[in-house]
Amino acid sequence: DGRRTLDKRSARGKRTRAGIGKGTIMIEEKLAELGIILPEPAAPVASYVPTVEANGLLYISGQLPFVDGKVITGKIGDSRTLADGQLAARACAIMLIAQMKKALGGDLDRVERIVKLGVFVASTPEFTDQPEAANGASDLMEAVFGDAGKHARAAVSVPVLPRDATVEIDAVVKVQPR
Repeated sequence: DGRRTLDKRSARGKRTRAGIGKGTIMIEEKLAELGIILPEPAAPVASYVPTVEANGLLYISGQLPFVDGKVITGKIGDSRTLADGQLAARACAIMLIAQMKKALGGDLDRVERIVKLGVFVASTPEFTDQPEAANGASDLMEAVFGDAGKHARAAVSVPVLPRDATVEIDAVVKVQPR
């Protein structure tokens, strides 16, 4: 059918054009398998654009953790737990994927690799498990994109985030040309 797919047999694990065949997983099918329905991508809240595609990379502005249309708020170590932080990071990852889909004209199979996530965790000075909170996003990217979802990452503590969000995540994604 000519759709872009991930061919797990490829020596380099790169995306290839493949016809109907065995061993291919479409990203939309993977999302459905995981029970994920992508929300409408969040509109910018200030003077910036949500995504910029340049030289084969898609840069995605920081995304907040929306669940049922509301931002998960509060600091980990205060009103929020590590588990809450992981849920918030997962929600940010879902919004990142929604932004990818919109930026790529609905074709998530153009995603070649999640290159890097920048994870900002609102937490108290005593809380030091930011990497574990960030795993909520990292684990989802790997579950959705397979090996192409494995990425470099920074996970840092911040005293406060926009809208009192618990987590904010930005991303760099390698994409196939149109």
